Amino acid sequence: MSRKGNSPDNGMMESFFGILKSEMFYGYEKSFQSFKQLEQAIIDYIDYYNNKRIKVKLKGLSPVQYRTKSFG
Repeated sequence: MSRKGNSPDNGMMESFFGILKSEMFYGYEKSFQSFKQLEQAIIDYIDYYNNKRIKVKLKGLSPVQYRTKSFG
C-alpha cells in the first residue's frame, strides 16, 4: 500500500478512472436521475472504452481489437 495521493502501484486503473470521469461524468453529473441510470452509463462507457475507443498506443485499435489481433 502507498500513502494517500501517491499511488504508483495502480497507475493503469488510476488512468482509466481519470479518463472515465473526464469523458463520461464531469459536466453530466446532474443528468443522472437515479443510481441505476449512472450505473448503466458506466456499463455503457466501459463497453465503449473496450470495444470502440481507439488508442494511439495500440496502433489505432481498440483494446479488444488489439488483444484479438495479438492472440490471433
